[in-house]
Amino acid sequence: MKERKHAREKAFQVLYQIDINKDVTSEHLIQSIDENVNPYAKTLIQGVLNYRNELDQAIDQKLEKWSFSRIGTVEKTVLRIAVYELLYEQQIPEKVAINEAVELAKRFNEDQSGKFINGVLSKFMNE
Repeated sequence: MKERKHAREKAFQVLYQIDINKDVTSEHLIQSIDENVNPYAKTLIQGVLNYRNELDQAIDQKLEKWSFSRIGTVEKTVLRIAVYELLYEQQIPEKVAINEAVELAKRFNEDQSGKFINGVLSKFMNE
């Protein structure tokens, strides 16, 4: 299970870089890290990139008193990964995906970020 935790962190780092660094193409970044990334991280990266618009719309629909454009890049990236897992990776239990997302948000931002992530993702439970 530690492998998946590490994969989520790697996927977060790559997807975050893609989001903030407009000069780097996703293909170039993925190629540069290709040999060091485990298969699940690649699945997450490709899945989020392939379904990004759908993920963003799904997240936006769950927000209350927020607009998607107001969410910070760290939170957007964590939410995209978690919602991808919730919607497309059926073998991952919902609670695991949410807990891992909260931990990821806390690791790369702050505790408040984890609470926000938990609040949004809890609305995806049992859909």
